[in-house]
Amino acid sequence: MMKIKKWVALPVAASLMLLSACGSNSEGEKSSSVPSAQPANGGPKPELKALMRLGPNFSKDPIAIMLEEKTGYKVNYEALPVDKPEDKLNLLIASSEPYDVVSTGGDSSSKAIYADYAKKGALVDLTPLIEKYGSNIKASLSKETLEMAKVDGKIYAIPTRTLESVGTSLMIRKDWLDKLGLQVPTTLDELTVVLKAFKEKDPGGNGAKNIPLSIKGDVPMVDNIVGAFGMVNDWNDVNSKLIPRAMNPSFKEYLIYMSDLYKQGLLDQEFAINKDATVKEKFTNGKAGVIVLHWADIPQIDDALKKNFPQAAYAYIPALTGKDGQAGLAQSFGFDRLTFIPKASKHPEDAIKWIDAKLQPDTFKNLAIGVEGTHHTVKDGNYYPILPIFNDERGSGSNYLSGIDEIKYPIYWQARVRKDDRLYKGWEYLNKQQKPNVFKKNPLGLAPYLPIYSKENAQLSQTVNDYAVKFIVGSEQLAGFDAFTEKYKKAGGQTSYDEINKWYAGSTLK
Repeated sequence: MMKIKKWVALPVAASLMLLSACGSNSEGEKSSSVPSAQPANGGPKPELKALMRLGPNFSKDPIAIMLEEKTGYKVNYEALPVDKPEDKLNLLIASSEPYDVVSTGGDSSSKAIYADYAKKGALVDLTPLIEKYGSNIKASLSKETLEMAKVDGKIYAIPTRTLESVGTSLMIRKDWLDKLGLQVPTTLDELTVVLKAFKEKDPGGNGAKNIPLSIKGDVPMVDNIVGAFGMVNDWNDVNSKLIPRAMNPSFKEYLIYMSDLYKQGLLDQEFAINKDATVKEKFTNGKAGVIVLHWADIPQIDDALKKNFPQAAYAYIPALTGKDGQAGLAQSFGFDRLTFIPKASKHPEDAIKWIDAKLQPDTFKNLAIGVEGTHHTVKDGNYYPILPIFNDERGSGSNYLSGIDEIKYPIYWQARVRKDDRLYKGWEYLNKQQKPNVFKKNPLGLAPYLPIYSKENAQLSQTVNDYAVKFIVGSEQLAGFDAFTEKYKKAGGQTSYDEINKWYAGSTLK
């Protein structure tokens, strides 16, 4: 569940055009009634049609078979394409394809499309259905979660909360540190010292090809380092206001620091064209000493690194402290996905009953981690997978989620990282061995649909990243920084700021 691809939604105007005919009667007025095609009491349950974000071979998947047995509903699953899934989804919704359940992403772009669907009458209002048939939904999801999924005061989707955890930090070659008699850095100044030592003393034996720090060209805002400047997320709380990085005074200081690393040869001179695979290859080939890495990638990195350097060792750098005592690691927060019922559904009541049945405590636990003694064991209240059957029969569990037990699932889920000791140690270090105050949640993670921000965010983020790369490599100069900030504001940054802070002033998420 932790590494789901983010969606890039169609422009709001495009989705509005596609949806212009949805949910309307012959006179062009929105239909307000909930469609129903329910069997008589005691009659057979209808077969449901579900469109999922990702998926295995559903017809042969043990989880699908188990859910049919436990819920009594046979479900015909389909998966959206990996490439441009939002295009396909918009066409299906606009053409009123009779899906009973649809799952989409949960990021801001996906929420914008979802809100458009709801406003155009393309979705079933789930509020009365949850009240009547959703006892497990109400017991599993917090009121806060359901509230943040509302559009115009009504619930049109069952939101699935993402697990609140840190995914990435800087990974460093510990054997290089040991060779030089250095400790893992804990401050920004110490990191700079270590990078200089990696360049000048060349513990990797690369000579002029040595790369102290390597990053991706499309992510110039480096996890952990940005935390030392108080800018962990794209928008950060500064004196009870949410400020985007481009309007944050610390942004200039960050760019100067990274530019200085680049000038000194401490930052990969090819970083602007690096892809994810390139950075990982430089690390595992012994060229790079520090990279940004998600804990889920540790087994892959470990295998490749140890193949080339059997005695190699690595470690995560803790949350680095900056000159003002600031430190932070980005903690995921918000929605992993949204599950809604299109107005074209032939069985909306059964669809919500099916979603509710999946959240029945025993069934949900079975979905998440299987059966005790078969798929997992329990020791001191902790869940451990039984391999390989856990991976074989419950490996695709996250694909079936439409809401989670928000109290128990984070505990169940740990069985997934315990399937590999290397994986668990990385996750544990980032999430259990850091000081709690360094965990910084995305303050917009549970924000409601914000139309201006949703429309402008993708382009503004790209503008910031492009400028950062140019500044770091020296093609943009410090003298032009204020002009860039003004350009950002005029391009939608100021109106997004106003909209976001109007919401944030009354938010309980501060």
